[in-house]
Formats: sequence, C-alpha cells, structure tokens
Amino acid sequence: MKNNRNRLLSNGLFYIVVFLLLLWGINWALGGSSNSGATENISYSQFVKDLRKGKIKSFNVQPANGVYTVNGTYKSAETTKSSNNDSLSIFGNGSKSTTATRFSTTMLQNDSSVSVVQNLARKYNAKMTTSGESQSGNWISTIIMLVPTLLFIVMLWMMMSQSGAGRGGGQGGIMNFGRSHVKPEDPKKNKVRFSDVAGEEEEKQELVEVVEFLKNPKKYSRLGARIPSGVLLEGPPGTGKTLLARAVAGEANVPFYSISGSDFVEMFVGVGASRVRDLFNNAKKNAPSIIFIDEIDAIGRSRGNGMGGGNDEREQTLNQLLVEMDGFQGDEGVIVIAATNRSDVLDAALMRPGRFDRKVLVGRPDVRGREAILRVHARNKPLAADVDLKEVARQTPGFVGADLANVLNEAALVAARRNGNEITAADIDEAEDRVIAGPAKKDRIISEDERKRVAFHEAGHSICGLVLSDSRTVRKVTIVPRGRAGGYNLMLPKDDQYILTKKQLFEQIVGLMGGRAGEEVVVGDQSTGASNDFEQATALARSMVVNYGMTDELGMVELEKEGDNSPYNRTYSDRTAAKIDEAVKKILDEGHAKAIEIVKNNRETHRIIAEALLKYETLDEKQIMSLYKTGKMPESENEAYPSESKASTFEEAKAAMQKKELDRHAKLEEAAGTDELDPLNAPSEKDLHHEDATADSELPEKSENDADKQDQQDQKPTDD
Repeated sequence: MKNNRNRLLSNGLFYIVVFLLLLWGINWALGGSSNSGATENISYSQFVKDLRKGKIKSFNVQPANGVYTVNGTYKSAETTKSSNNDSLSIFGNGSKSTTATRFSTTMLQNDSSVSVVQNLARKYNAKMTTSGESQSGNWISTIIMLVPTLLFIVMLWMMMSQSGAGRGGGQGGIMNFGRSHVKPEDPKKNKVRFSDVAGEEEEKQELVEVVEFLKNPKKYSRLGARIPSGVLLEGPPGTGKTLLARAVAGEANVPFYSISGSDFVEMFVGVGASRVRDLFNNAKKNAPSIIFIDEIDAIGRSRGNGMGGGNDEREQTLNQLLVEMDGFQGDEGVIVIAATNRSDVLDAALMRPGRFDRKVLVGRPDVRGREAILRVHARNKPLAADVDLKEVARQTPGFVGADLANVLNEAALVAARRNGNEITAADIDEAEDRVIAGPAKKDRIISEDERKRVAFHEAGHSICGLVLSDSRTVRKVTIVPRGRAGGYNLMLPKDDQYILTKKQLFEQIVGLMGGRAGEEVVVGDQSTGASNDFEQATALARSMVVNYGMTDELGMVELEKEGDNSPYNRTYSDRTAAKIDEAVKKILDEGHAKAIEIVKNNRETHRIIAEALLKYETLDEKQIMSLYKTGKMPESENEAYPSESKASTFEEAKAAMQKKELDRHAKLEEAAGTDELDPLNAPSEKDLHHEDATADSELPEKSENDADKQDQQDQKPTDD
C-alpha cells in the first residue's frame, strides 16, 4: 500500500488533476459557476422591460468602478437561456436553459438613468435600495488572479521534488543534486566485529592501528605519529573487503559512511565534486568517522585518458577527492577506506602517501582460511555428523568468502528440498557441483553410445590426472550432465599453490587433453565434447608463451599484459605473432601426444574407470584411487594442516600483531649482540625483515597475479 501511494505521488498527472480540481472549487466558491441557475446576468434594457412588466420584486444599486451595479430578485422564477462565458468556468457546457430567481446588471452613472429606474420602481411596487461603493472588489479580483498562480507554482515544485527523489536525487530532489545524502550508520546498529571476518587474519592485523587510533587518538598524537588517512583494500570480488571495512567501524564504534564510486557521477556537470565536498563535510562534523568508498576505480581512474579531455566530470570529482583527502585543511579525523579490484588503473596522485598510505591486499583465502569462513557461515545451520568442513575447505581451492557462503546456502536449499532437518555431506557435495557447473540434468535423454563416449572421455581425464599426480589430484568425476557440460572432471591441487612451474602447467594441459585422447584410443573417433578442454588448454599454453617466458623459441619476454589479449594493444610484429602461434600449437601437440601415450599404457585401468562411471555415474576421490591402485577403500589420511576453527577477535588480532613486533625486536637485539662478537657475520635489519616477510607470506609478492589466475583455473572443471 505504501509503495502504491509513493507511485501515485510521483505521477505528474496526479498533480495536474489536483490543480484543476482546486481551480474549480475556487470558481464555485466565488460564484463563478452558474449550474444552479440562481442568478441571471441581464442587460440594462432587459432590466427596464422587466420593471415595466412588474416582474421585479426588489433590487439594490451600488456604485463600482464608474458604473452602478444592480442586483435584484424576481417575484417569480424566470426560465431563460444562458451560456457559461466565465473565464474561470473550466467545466462549462455552453448554452443551456436555467431557472433564475435573481438577476444582476449594470447601468451608467447619470441622473437620467437613475431617475428612470426610480420612477419605474415606484410605479410597479419594486423595492429599491442603495449601497455605498465596496472596497473589497479589488481585493477579490487580486485574489482570483494570484491564487491559481500560487497553486501552479506549488504543484510544479512538488512535481520536481518527487521527480528528483525518484531519480536518486535524494531528499529535496532536483534542487539538491549536489548533496551526497549519505547518512552515517548508527554505531550501535553495526554489529559486525573482527570475529565475523574469517580467513583474513593478517589483513585484520594491518587494520588494528586504524581501530586503535579511532579509539584513542592521543596515544599516537603525543608521539607525533600520523595515522594513515586512507586505507586501500585491494582484492578479487567476494573476498570480504566491504565486510572488513564494516568490522573496523564496528570495533572502533564510530560513524560509518558507505557510498559507491558510481554514486558521485551524475549527468550534471559539477555534481560529483559537490557531493564529495558534502560527504566530507558531514564526516568531519561527526569526526572521528570512517568513509567507505566501494569500487573507487569508478572515479579514481588515471586522469588524461578520457575522450573528453582533461576537464570532464569524472576528473573534477577525482580532483575534489584528492583535495579532501590531503589538501590544505587535511582530513581532520576522517579515515577513508576504499575497495577495488583494479588498483592498476587508479591515478598516481590518489595512491601516493598522504592519501592512501596503506594498501592491504585482501586475497583469496588459503585452506585454513576457507575452513574458518565455512565455520562462520555454518553458525546458524544444522550440520549432520558426517559433514567435515576441513574436507570441504580442501575441495574448494580458489573459492572466496562469497563462494563459500553460496555453497552452504545452496546446501541448505538442497536439504530443504528433500525435507531434511540437517545439512548432510551429500547436500554440500551437491551444492559444490551446482556452484561449479550448474544444476544436474538427470532427466535428459542420452543414448547409450553417447554415455559410453562421455564415460571414456572422462576416464581419459582421470587416467592422465592419476598418472601425473605430483601437484594435482582427481577429486571427482561424473557423467551426469550439468549446465552445458555432458560431464566433468574436477582436478584440484593437493595444496594451495601461489606459483606454478612449467612442469605443472604442462601437466594441466596433458590432463585437459586426456578426454580427447580417451575417445581416440577407445572409440577411434573425435567429437565436439572437448571444446571447453581446448579453450582452457589454449589459454594456459598462450600464457606460457606470452606471459611467463617458458619457451625457447621466444625466450623470457613478456609479450602481452596478463589477461589482455586485445589485438589493439599488441606491441609485437606479425612475424612474432606467427612464432607465438607456432609455439602454442607445439605445446598443445606435445600435451596431446603425452595424453595418448598415458591412455594407451593404462588401457585396462581406463576401461575399469569408464565402466564404473557407466554404472555409478559419479565417482569421488577415494573411489577413483581405489580403482586405480588396489581396489580397496583407502585408509584415513593424516591431518595435513592444523584447523583454524574460529576467526580471531580484535583483541586476538592486536595480540598477534604485538607478538610479531616483539619477535622482530628480539631478532634485532640478537643480531646486535652477534654484531659485537663478529661484525662480519651479523645479519642486517634489511635481511631480517626479508626473513620475516618470507616466513609470513611463504612466497614472493610478485606471484600474486599468478596465484589469482591459478585460482580462477582451479574453479573451472573440465567440461565436455
């Protein structure tokens, strides 16, 4: 009902109808409508005739604007034809018959006219009265002209206000486009804390100082320290950047302003810059406070690259943001937290110290982080005894927090669909398949020959994955159609990988070629089922050539930016392009030949796995290993990593950060003592810092892009 009322108020036709009704009411109240037939306007000559015929009972004469106005009453009702000529009579119907008991007319102000009327009134017994000139006539005329004009202005203003609010202009509509209309979230309503953010323990430790400054700024100001005015959260979509910002505001118990980068941009020039000023002014009034700008790359892209020159709307917005973050006045207790997954396109002035002083990479969680995230999202879900979240975390490499939340939500929907009271391991397994490849198409009619072809195809993937199992293992294989795939094979890394070797990439290509090899060796023919395999294999082979420098023909040269295959950005010659094509084809041919060799050397095992797929349709990791090795179910495996059963609170993250600093100072002091004994062998502070960074992060920072790309590959099953 409320939505219908708001829709009615935002309709311009509604205000037009109301305006016309008001005009009609005013006209009726002032006597402008003659539909009742009570008063008749007659001419002076008709008035004289009616007097002579004795029709008039009484009349009153009153001077007005240089003439005499005569208003009187008939002795009996008169039927006449009249027309609605009143300018305010909007709903008039033209000429019509009316019954009049009163009349009105005007006559000239001269003695002869008055004398004639007096004599006739005395002769035919008509009562004549006189009145002085009225002073309210001018006021009535003025009101009649002004009221409709004022009503029209009010209606127009209300229409503009509703229209502006409907387009996102906020309160006040078109008159307040320059305001951000972002209200601070009440700190009491923000229930998100560090314990709600799992899988990002080191990221939380980086933000501990921000929370401490907002809670106790004097602790830093007395030491002359300046807290970072801006924190940039960078990472793939779904990793929890927004949740992390809300946790910082929740822990600090300060007002939290949240806005998207696209909210600053409007069709009117200067609106974005005005909204930035208004947002920071509001935040400064409630300082200390936090401003969170999601998708800042919408306004923070490098300047000078647009088609509109250097003075377009987006650049004006960015310039105002730069001034507000580190201008002459400073931030005044306002901390800006921004999130993006495209930090490479941000303007250099925005990234310099003094604006975004601290850059926190919120990457994909590792296996321990995934387990902790699963435990957070499983708090309000009844899990059966056979559910092992540690195993689920192992089966989902490359998944971010949003993906894991979706898996558990899908599992709950699957359990509800079968009217279950608990979420079982089978429900989670089905949910993983639905998230990765889509819902199963079990009702699809498939011929027996096609089922056999798909079974041998998937068995070929499995054999190659089992033989080349140094880095990746076969987690699941199925011939149940899902989405566009007739079946798929899920081969995932044994452990979380951040860098990949040439051998590992080649083994992935061989595994992708295993499906076509299985068809060729057994069926002796080729089909269209390997199209997705070739797509993934070609992308890997091309990356080996143009990004990673893993070929002798072209050497260690980066020929393309990673993920940028646009021909318009190509910087090499046609001859080099031909060499790239030849190198990619060579890698793919070698991978295909290796896959053929593996399938031929393991034809019996390949047949056993294919027959098991035809019988059971889906095989998990333990069943596949049992078929490949001994035919028995494998024994329980040892724990590969310690559990991270819960997310750390703010106090725990703070303690971990302090412990890390104490350990670093202890190493420095130990190094100083060693320096006194043997100055030549003492490690420098730079070396110790490098050791700490290596121990904490396990791998160099330069491998992050490779890891992200690998994570994306891990989530892609081998479709057919």
